[in-house]
Amino acid sequence: MNIGEAAKASGVSAKMIRHYESVGLFPEAVRTESGYRQYADKEVSTLRFIRQSRDLGFSIEQIRELLGLWQDRRRPSRQVRALAQAHIEELDEKLKELQSMKATLEHLVHGCHGDDRPDCPIIDTLAHESVTKAAPAHHPLGRTVGLQPGRARRRAT
Repeated sequence: MNIGEAAKASGVSAKMIRHYESVGLFPEAVRTESGYRQYADKEVSTLRFIRQSRDLGFSIEQIRELLGLWQDRRRPSRQVRALAQAHIEELDEKLKELQSMKATLEHLVHGCHGDDRPDCPIIDTLAHESVTKAAPAHHPLGRTVGLQPGRARRRAT
């Protein structure tokens, strides 16, 4: 099947299939004489595995490791379990950070009158220079986003 058919069968867009090929997560497809990618059922199964792994939030590197374990029929299941357990711990940390951000935003929204007056504690807090410079906490995404005074998060750039 061609890339469009493989995309439809696997639930992975053609663009993402090309991306997975470019980062070496998925092997480059066999091509026809005219240069069209060709995929068999095995490749579609691998794409489904990747899609389901991404749906669970695994990183590209974690999926690379999972693919290796999936393809190794002699693998000990403890390796798979350890990888999944580590991912659960990462998700728990992200969940705590998201809950903290939500609580901060709820606090700011509660303090904003939401009327025709220009003063707004949300804008004031985001614009306050010391907010993002005061002991920023690590955020898994990397760049700093403003929060209530004394708290900040980092987000990846």
